[in-house]
Amino acid sequence: MALDGMMLHHVLNELKTEALGSRVYQIYQPNREEIIIVLRTQNGNKRLLLSSRANSPRVHFTDYAVENPATPPMLCMLMRKRLGGGKLIDIRQLGLDRIVFFDFECTNELGDKVKITVIVEIMGKYSNIIMTDENGVIIDALKRVDLTMSSKRMVLPNLKYEIPSPQDKLNILLTDSDKVAERILEESQTKALNKAILNSVQGISPIVCREIEDFAGENTQLLKDKIKELSDIVLLSKGTPVMLYHKGENKPFDISFVNINQYGSMAEAKVYESFSKLLDSFYIERDSADRMKVKSADLMRILNNLINRISNKINNQRQELKVCADREQLRIKGDLLQANLYRIQRGAEFVIVENFYDENNEEIKITLNPAISPAQNAQKFYKDYNKAKTAQRMLNEQIEKAEQELVYLDSLKDLLSRATTEKELSQIRVEFVEQGYIKGQKNNNKKPQQLPPLEYETSDGFKVLVGRNNKQNDKLTLKTARNKDIWFHTKNIPGSHTILVTDGKEVTDEAITETAQIAAYHSKAGESNNVPVDYTYIKYVSKPNGAKPGMVIFKNNKTVYVTPKAPK
Repeated sequence: MALDGMMLHHVLNELKTEALGSRVYQIYQPNREEIIIVLRTQNGNKRLLLSSRANSPRVHFTDYAVENPATPPMLCMLMRKRLGGGKLIDIRQLGLDRIVFFDFECTNELGDKVKITVIVEIMGKYSNIIMTDENGVIIDALKRVDLTMSSKRMVLPNLKYEIPSPQDKLNILLTDSDKVAERILEESQTKALNKAILNSVQGISPIVCREIEDFAGENTQLLKDKIKELSDIVLLSKGTPVMLYHKGENKPFDISFVNINQYGSMAEAKVYESFSKLLDSFYIERDSADRMKVKSADLMRILNNLINRISNKINNQRQELKVCADREQLRIKGDLLQANLYRIQRGAEFVIVENFYDENNEEIKITLNPAISPAQNAQKFYKDYNKAKTAQRMLNEQIEKAEQELVYLDSLKDLLSRATTEKELSQIRVEFVEQGYIKGQKNNNKKPQQLPPLEYETSDGFKVLVGRNNKQNDKLTLKTARNKDIWFHTKNIPGSHTILVTDGKEVTDEAITETAQIAAYHSKAGESNNVPVDYTYIKYVSKPNGAKPGMVIFKNNKTVYVTPKAPK
């Protein structure tokens, strides 16, 4: 669900209570779609998140620390210059629409007081963050919009800011609830009631529309009562921050500012202490994945190109190998020619001889090169035979080497898809450079900080360590772990090396199962069921000479089938 105007009204009420009168302490731009303004309030510093992400645009306080780029983007530097030390004097919402104005009282270079407004337009893929001066002239925007993108409304520096065209909907804060109900009933003549509500009322989300329909049915009076109740909730900001889960599942599927009963016993609700915490909790996991997807896009593109190129190369080499598989025919023809030289006239284009290699001595036709002697024709068949024999050996070696590289590239792709922090991504990027897949930056001697392996604990107290990248997998398996520790890895599936630290104690079946579940979770099969996981003692794991990072061989292993489970 997108953040609707009515919930936004509640969020802004929270922000006004806490942030009005606060000072801008710092501004960050962790990525191209988000701005974080740190406000110094009476209750300490608060991080105000302004997001223009297409699938999660919003504004609220956030408790999550987001990694910032080493060099701030230009817009971030401009906002620091214009808003630094400014006082937040007002927060305005355009009716119940999803457009928010943050007014700051700032000081310009001449020491004069000026008003700078930061406008957040929450409009799906058209969401934007725009900074204007006291005359409503655009200073700059997170997403500039020129004539090639829109002929109706441009968003560029030095242009006057224009409010997006309003929709023909009623604001329940300004319109009598009976009139709102009448408008809805008119719309419902041609469409479902929940669609009629959505088309008639400003700032309302589909889930609230369905809730009203579920409550009122075809009863007009109940509809009017529900609209009046909704109006009072929004006017007085008396909504409840609610997150909904499908029963028995951990992932939320929707949020609302009113209690939701339409799903009956199929859904569970969790109430949060504030709307900011609700939005933080609902979006943080998805946004983290989106941020990493954007930051790792260049590496993922390189990987996909490499995988496609090597796969095509292997297919071509296998086709060549099929040709080489017929090389015995070349040797046989050479032998037959050699045995029948006395019968072949020079300049003949072909010869038919008995094939003494065949059980029935059937005749075989051999095409000749008339420009050379019969003996030279025989020698050419031997030469082609030896050439095919050498090619087959070399092709087999090249195919095996390419297949090993594909396995390694798949492991890199898996690690890249599971990276959750900028530091993890930096270490994977270093591996790309070291393996020659990308060029390193010149004069960049600073290596990323080495992260420790992930650490968990089984229910019966055994420590479990999980590698974050291939180099750490090697270190964990070949240096950190002891002989009596147990090594886990998904069977023929890219994943992290996982170590069950035994400390010399006898391990339990529960510890084996739980560690296998952790290994499966930290693999490409993390969302599958019945995943095979190999495990063996560390002393049976070794690394072949010249093998890529993270590539090992092992023996004396057992296999257990588990369902991946997120470790606690």
